[in-house]
Amino acid sequence: MSDPSAPSELEKRSTEMTASTALKFSVLRLALAFVIAGVSDVIGAFASLAPPIGWAVDVVTAALLFVVLGWQWLLLPGLVLEAIPGVGVLPFWLLVVGAIAFLGTPRPKFGER
Repeated sequence: MSDPSAPSELEKRSTEMTASTALKFSVLRLALAFVIAGVSDVIGAFASLAPPIGWAVDVVTAALLFVVLGWQWLLLPGLVLEAIPGVGVLPFWLLVVGAIAFLGTPRPKFGER
């Protein structure tokens, strides 16, 4: 018979998984990044009829996200996708921030082959 106070196998696995997959950003930073991305996507959807305004919103959004999240390579494809006419109505900034929150940014490893 096993000790009832000992953690179960499921508890051991969940604790190990939580320790190994810790958030790379604080919850406050991620929440702020999601708010910035959401507001930008809403403004961008309405500004799709005036591309210069949409571009300005996207540049400001990218700059704010760089400030909040630091240098993240995944922000650059988001900026490029938002600059394509007609594509700005899709919530790319939210998807990019979600990808950064979930995956982080792949870092090249120099010197390893």
